[in-house]
Amino acid sequence: MRITCVQGDLTTQRVDAVVNAANSGLLGGGGVDGAIHRAAGPSLLAECRQVRASVWPDGLPVGEAVATGAGDLAARWVIHTVGPDRHAGQTDPALLTSCFVRSLEVAGEVGARTVAFPAVSAGIYGWDPAQVADVAVAAVRDRGPSVPGLEEVRFVLLGEPVLGEFRRAVASAGQPKRPEM
Repeated sequence: MRITCVQGDLTTQRVDAVVNAANSGLLGGGGVDGAIHRAAGPSLLAECRQVRASVWPDGLPVGEAVATGAGDLAARWVIHTVGPDRHAGQTDPALLTSCFVRSLEVAGEVGARTVAFPAVSAGIYGWDPAQVADVAVAAVRDRGPSVPGLEEVRFVLLGEPVLGEFRRAVASAGQPKRPEM
């Protein structure tokens, strides 16, 4: 499994699944969430409404993940995860780790071989990009190899400073761990 980092637009990535830094309502918002909803078109919102009605009527909890179709995106699936909001007192790194781990598990459930992640919680939710990079890369390095068929996890970042933090984290993480037999 490869871990790569690129500067770019998450909504244009040609991968099996893109991860959405969603809010618990799953009905769109600002930042990454808004960009994905705008690019995916109305079918994504319809699927998110269906998820809310059938699976998560009270909203998707922080650290959890769920998949929908991807609408008009190049990807096949959108994996929605709700990152912790430091401004709301959600400062436990385990919550952030759970976003990445649960997203990988959901990617395995839908059969995704390539997954693109944003820097979950590093934007408006106030987490330091360096900490997000360290948590994200460690979660992918530790859990990614146990996801059947997963070939690549790509971190797609908008700005050079955040991209630099993810490149640093990948370089310092070394090789992914092999799954235990």
